Amino acid sequence: MSSVPLQQALRHLQTAFGNFFAKRAKYPRYKSRKRSRASAEYTRSAFTWRDGRLTLAKTAGPLDIRWSRPLPQGAEPTTVTVSRDSAGRWFVSLLCEDTVAPAPGTGGAVGLDAGITSLVTLSTGEKIANPRHERRDRARLAKAQRELSRKAQGSANRAKARVKVARIHARIADRRRDFLHKLSTRLVRENQTVVIEDLTVRNLLRNGRLARAVSDAAWTELRSMLEYKCAWYGRELVVVDRWFPSSKLCGACGTVAAGMPLNVREWACGCGAVHDRDVNAARNILAAGLAVSACGDGVRPQRESSRTGRSSVKQEAQRVTAGFPAIRRGRSQPVLHLPTRRSAVSRIFTRATDSTT
Repeated sequence: MSSVPLQQALRHLQTAFGNFFAKRAKYPRYKSRKRSRASAEYTRSAFTWRDGRLTLAKTAGPLDIRWSRPLPQGAEPTTVTVSRDSAGRWFVSLLCEDTVAPAPGTGGAVGLDAGITSLVTLSTGEKIANPRHERRDRARLAKAQRELSRKAQGSANRAKARVKVARIHARIADRRRDFLHKLSTRLVRENQTVVIEDLTVRNLLRNGRLARAVSDAAWTELRSMLEYKCAWYGRELVVVDRWFPSSKLCGACGTVAAGMPLNVREWACGCGAVHDRDVNAARNILAAGLAVSACGDGVRPQRESSRTGRSSVKQEAQRVTAGFPAIRRGRSQPVLHLPTRRSAVSRIFTRATDSTT
């Protein structure tokens, strides 16, 4: 084995201790053998890249690789990471410099309402069904886990059964990731502005009846993909506050309903408008996001006890764009306040309509 991966491990350990003594991180811990990938990192002096073939140090010949996609034109890898997941699959990651070209501009804007039956409901009225990848393989996974529980601890048969369970989990995760990549890429390419809702998935997982379905939906992973893809392609991602009553707010008159259980999928407002719960929520999210993005205004007027003492119309414009670079720097995201007056809500919808026309 080459000495370069061992040297890189020591460099990573030095960086971890440096962050600890600078009080930027906690004390370094060992990687978990059960949850972490086994990996080895090779720098430029420990591998050869020639004619699209990769040869590592101390190996007899080039690696037999099934490429997921070709490298960018003229790119030269600077670091190679070889890893193995819990399912026994080997991966090679090449680090190289590349510039992502911004996508052509478009005037589209869309609001997204996340759900379980429909993974995402768009403000256009389109509902994207939830594939429920975990449910499709639930019976196969349960059978493999029962077989694993019957094997003796430390036996070779138990190791084989564990790999079988890991492969089923990997199959579920790969299908889910592929679907979310295709969905997020489509949303980013078709729209200049994407408005989403800030959901506390950690709190939703405390509900024992919905925890499995919420985990299978992977809303957090979808948001992460939207964040870095919007930053790549020059799009704007607006995050609406989690307390914004998107489902209970009438999109026609601005009235907020008193309550709305989850089993209510359609509801009628006192003004005579009949709403689909998810479509109405997506449209309200879009209107609120466009109002803040275009006017820099909050959703509700400031209270009398506000430090500024000024109305929301005179407040300084604040952005709620959640881009990937800002998250990497650890910046907190501004939030969208909850509406308390019908006049404030009607003003939002009027400004959002004017900004889109």
